[in-house]
Amino acid sequence: MTFEITPIGTLHCDEWFRFETPRQGVFAENRGYIELTDNTYAEAAADLNGFDRIWVIFVFHLNQTWNVKVTPPVAPPGRKIGVLATRSPHRPNRIGMSCVQLEKVEGRRVYIRNFDLLDKTPVIDIKPYIPAADAFPVSRTGWLEEAEANRYNVTFTPDAEMICSEILSDTGTDLQNICRVQLSYSPLDSSRKKLKRLEENRWQILIRNYCIDFVIDPNLQEICVTGITKK
Repeated sequence: MTFEITPIGTLHCDEWFRFETPRQGVFAENRGYIELTDNTYAEAAADLNGFDRIWVIFVFHLNQTWNVKVTPPVAPPGRKIGVLATRSPHRPNRIGMSCVQLEKVEGRRVYIRNFDLLDKTPVIDIKPYIPAADAFPVSRTGWLEEAEANRYNVTFTPDAEMICSEILSDTGTDLQNICRVQLSYSPLDSSRKKLKRLEENRWQILIRNYCIDFVIDPNLQEICVTGITKK
């Protein structure tokens, strides 16, 4: 049995590349909008105004294959996880879901913020988030409980923080958030990141068109971003 699904809209935002995707929308600081394909869908979405959050069901349009076992960014070291026990985009049917903040609905545009989707993502459904039905905050989280023990705390020097603020103001790129996504888990995994060792405990990672210098203390699981230059 097969099913044919037609997108109801397309997301538009400033994040284009896979490495810019936040681990989850709750860790993001971004804005965008879903352009619905016609006025019929606009009418169907009009009563979303008044909800703080919505579920966005979408297609991982950049992926063509899937894997039985994957290594999520937060996986315990050296361990692969069954894909159905993860939020990995490499899924049998490439379908994703994200709980995002809703700003407003205006005509065919659904304005959202703090999401983990990329530009041109096909949206196939939207549902309201209802706390009484959708929130279970004391639920166990399986292997994630083990992975959190390996999380690095990422901080920035005042100079690096100032540069990030200037980049955000000039280009809309939230480099601080992208750095945290890239460095909080397995920061020295060169198979996933473009890394260069500068000297002992000092490294550089290439993110978009920026070279990010950072100092790592593996014993304390601390990372400090010390410098940012344009490539």
